[in-house]
Amino acid sequence: MKLFWEPITLDLRTTFRVAHGASDQRHNVLVYLDDGVGEAAAVPYYGETQEGIIEYLKSVPDLGDDLFDMDAILDKRPAGSRAARSAIDEALHDLWGKKLNQPLYKLFGLNPQNIPLTSFTIGMDEPHVMAEQAKASGHPILKIKLGGEEDEARVKAIRGATNSKLRVDANAGWSRERALQIIPRLAEYDLEFIEQPLAVDDVDGYFWLKDQLRAQRIEIPIFADETAKTSHDVAKLAGAIDGVVVKTMKSEGIREALRMIHTARAHDMRIMLSCMVESSVGVTAAAHLAPLCDYADLDGPLLIKNDPYRGVTYDGAKMLLPSSAGIGVERIKSS
Repeated sequence: MKLFWEPITLDLRTTFRVAHGASDQRHNVLVYLDDGVGEAAAVPYYGETQEGIIEYLKSVPDLGDDLFDMDAILDKRPAGSRAARSAIDEALHDLWGKKLNQPLYKLFGLNPQNIPLTSFTIGMDEPHVMAEQAKASGHPILKIKLGGEEDEARVKAIRGATNSKLRVDANAGWSRERALQIIPRLAEYDLEFIEQPLAVDDVDGYFWLKDQLRAQRIEIPIFADETAKTSHDVAKLAGAIDGVVVKTMKSEGIREALRMIHTARAHDMRIMLSCMVESSVGVTAAAHLAPLCDYADLDGPLLIKNDPYRGVTYDGAKMLLPSSAGIGVERIKSS
């Protein structure tokens, strides 16, 4: 199989702010294995850059020709860029589906009608700006980025502007003490759950927070994102969290994402399938796993202006998977 790649620049519809910075563009990489395509998202927070991803891809040895021996192929990926390793995995699954002339969801035995509605992300900003964006979005489910001093004011302003379901994501922006202080107050705004309230490496903190909230009879669900990159991480958090966020860019591809989902189910956790800022390539690849999940946060294509591919489509918050072979994406011809 021939491995090659293409750097792309994604222009965002609005400035995207989280607890760790802001951006107007993302510089990703499309990765190809013969006719299969995947995407590597260069997320600065994860230490990924477009240049670093390409340097990693240059180091990948020949992956062989037996695409049906997936584990053997994926084991040949060198250690390094998680995003690049994920893109290779996605391209391999796309090629697999194309060779069998079936969409990926059929090969997994899944029904695309069972995909949960997706949320739409509101990036961090001044409370009134976020409220205006929430109201203008018209989406029934909103994911609110937090992690700053005005977090309660942000949630209060948005709740005053919309009746949409709200989820919040602190992006590891709170200390233990800050989390314990603010979560009971945020629970008053009818939130579905709170995502990644603590530092990435603070596994013990999640057990501590669970005990503290239980003592106060605060029952808002807590989900882990950055702290849970693999199925092993999910198992370590059993008993401390209510749910896990699965992203192919964290798990190094669809293969491990599927393991994360099954591990979470074995520990009675709920699952949200999510994405980075990605084009229709990466988001569509992930969306084939969405029927296995309780929640979806797959709004990447809605956040960008210059998507190079056509894939999953949106009818409001409802996602529709393409029925063509593989992950089902199609290149958009330049005008």
